[in-house]
Amino acid sequence: QVQLVESGGGLVQPGGSLRLSCAASGSSFSLYVMGWYRQAPGKQRELVATIAGDGRTTYADSMKGRFTISRDNAKNTVYLQMNSLKPEDTAVYYCTRRPGGYWGQGTQVTVSS
Repeated sequence: QVQLVESGGGLVQPGGSLRLSCAASGSSFSLYVMGWYRQAPGKQRELVATIAGDGRTTYADSMKGRFTISRDNAKNTVYLQMNSLKPEDTAVYYCTRRPGGYWGQGTQVTVSS
C-alpha cells in the first residue's frame, strides 16, 4: 500500500513563505508523476503543480512565479515551495501520485495576519 505523508503546513502572514513536503512509501518513486492539489473551504479541489520523474513541471496559472515544485528521488520526497503567499492561498494542500490515484491526508495552510 502506497502512503503519502504531507508536512510543513501552518499559519503564515501574507507575503510569507512555506515549504511543504510529501514523503512517499513504496519503490520506483522516480517513475511516477507527483503533484500538489489544494482545496479551499467551500471550493472545489484544484491543481497546483505536477512534476514528472525527469523533473518536467506544470503549474496552474495562478501559481506560476510564486510556487515551485521539486522532487528528490533519492528521498522519495516531493516539495512545494510557496512564496509571496496570499490569504486566498489558504487551503488544505494534498500530495498525489500518478498512476494509481494515491492521495495524502492533506496539510493545512493558512495565510492570515
